[in-house]
Amino acid sequence: MIKFGPSGNSESFRAAGYSHTEEAAAFVRGRGLDCYEYSFGRGVRITEEKALSIAAAFRKEDVEISVHAPYFVNFANPDDEMAERSYEYVLDSARAAKLMGGRRVVFHPAAQGKEERAAAVLRTKDRLKVLRDRIYLCGLQDMIFCPETMGKTAQIGTIEEVTAFCELDPVFTPCVDFGHVNAREQGSLKTAEDYRVRLEYMLERLGYERMKNFHVHFSKIQYGAKGEIRHLTFEDDVFGPEFEPLAETLVSLKLEPYIISESAGTQAEDAMEMKRIYERVKETV
Repeated sequence: MIKFGPSGNSESFRAAGYSHTEEAAAFVRGRGLDCYEYSFGRGVRITEEKALSIAAAFRKEDVEISVHAPYFVNFANPDDEMAERSYEYVLDSARAAKLMGGRRVVFHPAAQGKEERAAAVLRTKDRLKVLRDRIYLCGLQDMIFCPETMGKTAQIGTIEEVTAFCELDPVFTPCVDFGHVNAREQGSLKTAEDYRVRLEYMLERLGYERMKNFHVHFSKIQYGAKGEIRHLTFEDDVFGPEFEPLAETLVSLKLEPYIISESAGTQAEDAMEMKRIYERVKETV
């Protein structure tokens, strides 16, 4: 079943006087949303007691929770010691997610650095094979690990690269950030066909069962010559992308992903708008 929700807490959450993640569960459910993404962007710093408290709150409201691993993850780093840290960032995120009652761990694959892109991609792929092995050794294979498409040209994470990473093992499922794709490709996502071409490529390579409930990040993003600059809100009418063509494509392809809004401050409101658009599109098909 398709799900919509915010990444973190919107400005309206704080304006309503809320501050604790546990309160986000009822806040999200009260707006008709069904999922929520918790960020470990600056590090996995959470006690077992806090994680279990969050799990209880989200279970009570029947809201699915996912987590985002620290932004420091870089599986292309030539330094093996730094790679070790990346493994632990992802595995620690998964352990915390499991305590929090979630199953999905989103992570940024890598940065190209000073190497040729092909070499950086190959190292990333080799390191993800090691990550796969460690996932099984740690008994975390019941979790879903989602390498994300990235918005800057210097980052590893095109549609094709993320698809290839996910071909390594069923523990990997794509996180397609369509705002990132649009920014990296200089405004490439305009029509339903633009979305369809990319999703059909992934469907052909990964199969329907792997893609049916894939992970989505969506927001409008300002971009320049090197790709992503900053996240915007749905009020922006310059940069895009627009959600309606994606909704049309998801309905026609019978895909039901988890869709997380990463708008700048209005993520709850924009998640609600995406759900409204999707339901309207679905009724017309």
